[in-house]
Amino acid sequence: MTLLVVGANHTSAPMDLLEALAAADSAALATGALTSPHVAEAVVVSTCNRVEIYAEVDRFHAAVDDLTAVLAKATGQSVVDVTPQCYVHYDERAAQHLFEVGAGLNSMVVGEQQILGQIRSALADAQEAGTAGRELNEVTQAALRVGKRVRTETGLDRAGANVVTVAYADAFEQLSARGGPQAEQARLLVVGAGALSSLAVAHAARLGVGEVTVASRTVATAQRLAASYDARGAALDDLPALLADADVAVFCTGAVGTIVDRTAVAGVVAARPDRTLVLVDLALPHDTDPATAALPGVVRIDLAALAERPEAHADHSDSQAAAQIVSDELRDYFAVRAARAVEPVLVSLRSRGTAVVDAELVRLRERLPGLTEDEWATIEQSLRRTVNTLMHTPTVRIKELAADPDGQRYADALNSLFDLSVDLVDSMLLPREKLGETP
Repeated sequence: MTLLVVGANHTSAPMDLLEALAAADSAALATGALTSPHVAEAVVVSTCNRVEIYAEVDRFHAAVDDLTAVLAKATGQSVVDVTPQCYVHYDERAAQHLFEVGAGLNSMVVGEQQILGQIRSALADAQEAGTAGRELNEVTQAALRVGKRVRTETGLDRAGANVVTVAYADAFEQLSARGGPQAEQARLLVVGAGALSSLAVAHAARLGVGEVTVASRTVATAQRLAASYDARGAALDDLPALLADADVAVFCTGAVGTIVDRTAVAGVVAARPDRTLVLVDLALPHDTDPATAALPGVVRIDLAALAERPEAHADHSDSQAAAQIVSDELRDYFAVRAARAVEPVLVSLRSRGTAVVDAELVRLRERLPGLTEDEWATIEQSLRRTVNTLMHTPTVRIKELAADPDGQRYADALNSLFDLSVDLVDSMLLPREKLGETP
């Protein structure tokens, strides 16, 4: 079994496809992946700008076809249309991709902070649903470790950059350029009460935004979030009135379909022609009608626009340092995996050494019946120490050979050094050597 990822993100697919994928239930995608006879485990990472299925598979091409079909079904589009908008990574490149995602190198806003929590949640959901096993757990935990190292050892996220902070920078620049108030005097509306909404409210508090209101379908939920930041909670049913009072409205509900159309926004701005309304749509699928951007007095900022902001790009030295961490961790991860793969062989070698010593002791007891038990103990200790010493260097070499991509060299070395069965050696090869095909 080997790691495979099939997915789409902001660099490979248009927003309409990402919106369709984001609307799909992650658990349903993972369950759909497991209907393939070639998939043993599946974890789905779904964020505001990516949907990816990570899977442990036994065939490359067949598994790619099956996972692409799962994504296509979720979008309601044909496989032919979806395939060119997806990327595929396999084996070491798949693990590298996951590590880069965890590091924040593959995000719309490089170094953004939410991705680690999103990966952690994806793994927890898969474990709870029973779609993730040992292999995906280990590689995902390694990706989380990479992300923590990057944030600790580099300055990739020194500005705390994430979608919310970049969105606020853009929103208040746009508002100020049109004669609107500065952040300290502005009225901000956050629509939604989930994790991204919490970030939006928290950052508004850090910026010292003049007045913050949180709107949610459940008033009590909005009030709980608002209470933590000296904000006000309100019902989503009051959205027209709330918009009429706002300078900036941030949308991140996670709803399927728009909750604010062009007509509603047109009515709001018509009643206040001297004020600008900035709509920040961080949802995927989007919460606001893209057509609202054409209305006079309205500025609409979405995820695609945020990707063009300078803050979305990291300092080159920080990116290089993060990439080096990814490279180091990737090497270590596959070294550990290779060592684990040959452990059964090492157990067999140790058993063979023990058997040789035991047989020799039996032979010597028959030839030297007059020795005392203390003398036999000394002989046995000497024999076992000699065998262990002789086996030490070959054992180290076996672990080194295990990580070599040339599986035949590994098999030949074991067979030559220890006269092992080639069938036994082949059964211990790294998964990529056993798939019978290459990507």
